[in-house]
Amino acid sequence: MCKDNYTIGWDIGGAHIKAALVDAQGLAHQVYQLACPLWRGPQELVQSMAQIQALLPSNVVSAVTMTGELVDYFPNRHTGVCEIARVVHAQLGADARFYAGETGWLSYTEVESNTGAIASMNWHASAAFIAQTVADGLFVDIGSTTTDVIPIQQHGLLDVGYTDAQRMARHGLIYTGIVRTPLMALGPTIMFNHRSYYVAAEYFATSADVYRLLEQLPAEVDLAETADGKDRSPLSTARRLARMIGHDVEDATLTDWKTLAQQFKQTQKNLIMTALNAHLTDAIVPIVGVGIGTLLCRELADELQRPFIHGAQLVQAKDATTHQQAVNCFPAYAVARLAA
Repeated sequence: MCKDNYTIGWDIGGAHIKAALVDAQGLAHQVYQLACPLWRGPQELVQSMAQIQALLPSNVVSAVTMTGELVDYFPNRHTGVCEIARVVHAQLGADARFYAGETGWLSYTEVESNTGAIASMNWHASAAFIAQTVADGLFVDIGSTTTDVIPIQQHGLLDVGYTDAQRMARHGLIYTGIVRTPLMALGPTIMFNHRSYYVAAEYFATSADVYRLLEQLPAEVDLAETADGKDRSPLSTARRLARMIGHDVEDATLTDWKTLAQQFKQTQKNLIMTALNAHLTDAIVPIVGVGIGTLLCRELADELQRPFIHGAQLVQAKDATTHQQAVNCFPAYAVARLAA
């Protein structure tokens, strides 16, 4: 599809927009990630896209995938896809193409009659790109909000459903990630100082607080607003965690709150592990990990005693920083590579 020097892959989510600028040889030159709270309306997407566009060269072909159609601003996914596509068309022009999974590439005029094929297809772009190189494996993308789990066999994607609803029913899509997951979703109970606590069903803290306190969340991906609107310091982060079990931060030491964070992390890993075990067989296939939660992918592979392929091995980039950003924003990089 790419007839010019560069392809820009756009991954338009409900909370972030990611874009990867890739040349004809597949080398990532720039990767961008911005907060984009699409649930506030399409104007957020207009503003975020404009910020990125201002940094791009002129000879660029755009390849677009999305998940943002699910935000509750839109009454349904069909409307969401159409509205996002309308913004993309207005911002990028008629040459922009939309990734539609097994259907292929579609123009703007084809979107309205194919919204089901376009909706939430970023996982498919990532897995299809990986399957070009990896013959057999279990692809795992742990992101800010969700985790995708896709088996690959003989360079093809095994059927774990196609839509979000199908994949959520078949261990292919788990709504848990390392930034935006409310910690009440990791209940109902949690251990702290040798006692079991019920987890408050309140939006007091998120998974970002867990990984930030454990010093496992890079600042460049820590973009979501905190639950209380306060800062990201260790003290404020611990205060939010303490509220989840009815405590004040002054009730224990920072070391204690880090131990609580580790408990929440383990609970989240157990949730993802259940999905991995649903797809793993006796065959010793590798776990292929990408996303901002690649560290968790590696830990899970180690616990399962499976080989691990880091997404970095599948990415080409001009420098180390861009390389890591491409791993973090893998669907944007993958859709650009598929389009080039």
